[in-house]
Amino acid sequence: MTEAVPQQPKKILVVSAHPEPRSLTAALTAFAVGHLREAGHEVRVSDLHAMKWKAVVDADDFPDHPADRRLDLLPVSAEATRAGRLSPDIAAEQEKVRWSDAVVLQFPLWWFSVPAILKGWMDRVFVRGFAHGPELPPPYGEGVLAGRRALMSVTAGAREPSLSDRGVHGRLADLLHPFQHGLFWFTGIAPLEPFAVYDANILSEERFEAAKREYGRRLDRLFTDEPIPFRSLTGGDYDRDMRLLPGVEAPGTSGLDLHVRPRG
Repeated sequence: MTEAVPQQPKKILVVSAHPEPRSLTAALTAFAVGHLREAGHEVRVSDLHAMKWKAVVDADDFPDHPADRRLDLLPVSAEATRAGRLSPDIAAEQEKVRWSDAVVLQFPLWWFSVPAILKGWMDRVFVRGFAHGPELPPPYGEGVLAGRRALMSVTAGAREPSLSDRGVHGRLADLLHPFQHGLFWFTGIAPLEPFAVYDANILSEERFEAAKREYGRRLDRLFTDEPIPFRSLTGGDYDRDMRLLPGVEAPGTSGLDLHVRPRG
């Protein structure tokens, strides 16, 4: 970790996903927005439940799509993106992502993943033609959204040891891998190590204050901490079938860690 240093003002999108405005998620969202603004940053907020965000992808996302034409999502979304014919709510969120220097996702861990409404935000916003596609830069490191950073801030009812390497729930890093590596890094966004608040269902006021202090330190280092060093697809570590080349990994490395370069 690097020490916090004075930062130039940045543009940050905070996406929050919880139905209860008095929840811990909402409190941490409010804290993050206030802390970042006090530091001089420009902040936009997407409170998905307050926005009544539609979570499912369907034909309504493409208003000009002919009703008698098969909804083949990859080409249809690319065509609608190029033509500026996505539904207005999707276009507005894409504009926020383009505008941002960093994206902060604030959410509870539900059934070992993000809430459905947040997954729906990902599904509908990061479509072909906007976040990926054959005409755009290659994925995993050089994607079209490169130059941005992402921080996942998660609350979990489970205890921290149970979400560790030998924990019954599996490592938090593994549970978040589809989003850290498969959404952010795939599109070129550099993900940071997640911030987590454990035992969230029995969080005392004292622990809440401690969590806010630590969260504030992480937010202060949003643009100075080293991102997770995921391997680049074009960095010579993978073959033409996108398989990691033999012997590239550090001795003893296995599983999802194979796709992270050794630190130091």
